[in-house]
Amino acid sequence: MADSPPSKEESVQLIKKFGAYLTLKMSNLFSISIDNLSSRTLGTIAVVAVALVLTWRLLRTPAVPQRRQPKRQGPSTSSSSVNTHSSTAVISSSDDSRAQYVIDEFFQPVKPTLAQIVRQKLSDGRKVTCRLVGVVLEESSPEELQKHATVRSSVLEVLLEITKFCDLYLMERIVDDESGERVLLALEEAGIFTSAGLVKDKVLFCSTEIGRTSFVRQLEPDWHIDSNPEIITQLSRFIKHQLHISSSRSECTASNVYSSPNLEQFFGFQDRS
Repeated sequence: MADSPPSKEESVQLIKKFGAYLTLKMSNLFSISIDNLSSRTLGTIAVVAVALVLTWRLLRTPAVPQRRQPKRQGPSTSSSSVNTHSSTAVISSSDDSRAQYVIDEFFQPVKPTLAQIVRQKLSDGRKVTCRLVGVVLEESSPEELQKHATVRSSVLEVLLEITKFCDLYLMERIVDDESGERVLLALEEAGIFTSAGLVKDKVLFCSTEIGRTSFVRQLEPDWHIDSNPEIITQLSRFIKHQLHISSSRSECTASNVYSSPNLEQFFGFQDRS
């Protein structure tokens, strides 16, 4: 019976022994004086050097793992295989869902800030005039201002953004001087003169609606905001853009007139909360 070939471990041991032998020979050769070296000795050194390189490369090569013979699988292999494939499918589905979620989050459109929306809606207008009653104040008529004046809290942030890049003027018709003082006090307590950067000199009062119309025409704003449809109609020929604040849905009287239930909704501020 023929001898079986040496195993990988035995081959490695033989190579190591051969390497040790070559190392010993090299040390003996290098102990000879250079003057006594002959051409035969130099040839021997070259052969030994090549042998060392080959030995190093053999030792450096990683051992190839032996292939195991597949075991015979019993009848339960089918169900096990099904379970394995099922688990793999679940994991794959979970990974796909997670990857899709990351992609959706990455490509989700960036929501614009309120400042960007205000600037875009006002078309970079630099001067804005705005009525107080029904827009900034809770009261719906000048007569109510004789008793109280209340600033709508939801409109404050919008006014702040408008005053950041627009010259804003607030105006209202009042019945008596006390109503004007009451309005200024309410605006001051709401912080409009500090956080919004508005000054009291830009809050204008008059005794008639015609006077308010004159204020708007003299200031020549890019935008006028009002809750009175008659004034909106009168000013549509003179003002570039107007916003009609009305709780009821009304048709625009001109192409340069917009309509909204309140100032916040026009700028999409309520949708962002």
